[in-house]
Amino acid sequence: MSTIPQPPYSPDIAPCDFWLFPNLKLGLKGERFATIEDIKVNATANLRAIPIEGYQRCFQQLQSRWSKCVCAEGRYFEGD
Repeated sequence: MSTIPQPPYSPDIAPCDFWLFPNLKLGLKGERFATIEDIKVNATANLRAIPIEGYQRCFQQLQSRWSKCVCAEGRYFEGD
């Protein structure tokens, strides 16, 4: 059985890290919640408020970032 090497985790190609979580945090910034249920309700409302076009752009950016990683053949690089 052969093993395919997996590249190290990169937040540059994880949509939740480079786009979704920062967007979610902006919507909740400065808020205080009394209960876990309040957090869930507000986080869900913020996620639903993000337009579909935002998610589409996110995955287009993911494709661009992924392509750069493939072209770099696993080597480190910065910026565009």
